[in-house]
Amino acid sequence: MSTPVSLQKSPPAPPLLVLAASVVGFSFAAPLIRLSAASPLVIATWRMGISLMLVAIALVLSGTWRKWATLGRTDFLLAAAGGVMLALHFWSWNTSLRFTSVAASVSLVNLQPAIVAIVSAKWLGERPNGRQWIGILIAILGALVVGVADVPGGLGGVRAALNSGAGGSGGRALLGDGLAVLGALTATAYYLVGRRVRQQLDLWPYVGLVYSSAFVTLLLLTVATGEKLLPQPPREMAIFAGLALGPTLLGHTGLNWALAYLPAFIVNLTVLGEPIGATLLAAIIPGIGEIPGVGVIVGGAIVLLGVMLAANRRSDKDPL
Repeated sequence: MSTPVSLQKSPPAPPLLVLAASVVGFSFAAPLIRLSAASPLVIATWRMGISLMLVAIALVLSGTWRKWATLGRTDFLLAAAGGVMLALHFWSWNTSLRFTSVAASVSLVNLQPAIVAIVSAKWLGERPNGRQWIGILIAILGALVVGVADVPGGLGGVRAALNSGAGGSGGRALLGDGLAVLGALTATAYYLVGRRVRQQLDLWPYVGLVYSSAFVTLLLLTVATGEKLLPQPPREMAIFAGLALGPTLLGHTGLNWALAYLPAFIVNLTVLGEPIGATLLAAIIPGIGEIPGVGVIVGGAIVLLGVMLAANRRSDKDPL
């Protein structure tokens, strides 16, 4: 049974402008993670911890922490669950970057809009129109092209890797791509929760709850796996701070802001612009120099075409 949510009118800023800024912030995530020598869990824990400290300052200065008292038990638990999903998203996606390319990982993790569109139609009562579905499916095709291109030997390499397990280079790429897909599933839950709870709660108290839950989850995982958070060299701390400021506060917080005004599947579609920015950055940043192959470029172009088709056809009531 669907539980329709209502769109807020008259946003204080153009949602598309905020979403564009969020995509810029997101695009720095994969290259910065690739530059770090820390483990995926350590990266994610520090990233969320620094982000949470900055959010705490915003909560105190704005006084919006008082809004927590107005939140019902169900929405409070949903927000906490959203934070757990965000933590698992960070772990699975960060780990995928150890096994596959930046372009493939970012493209596959962004399969989430298709899943969001299906679930939001049932749970939130928000359904894409026909052209948006076509755009979503084209974007998925592009992401799959990128995933296959990332495996040596293309489709033949995929079959060989499936037969031989994850031991070879093709298997490592498939493992990384699979972790990226897991990142898509957990991110889907995170954004759907955001679309639901953001109707009841302002931005800073909402991200305060979600980021707190994510940080605690990541901290528990880090301790359970015996990872060491301290000490960290200055270079690593600079990378962690960059991940907090760009991909988290500009990227995730910007998308969480937009979830109060736009359906979750529309917000998610804009995230598919990330592979382009991340791939370009990975190609030009010293220390990475990851030049995309032809298959990756073609797949990225298909993804972009799908995003353009879906974003150009929208309901008149969407305040874009």
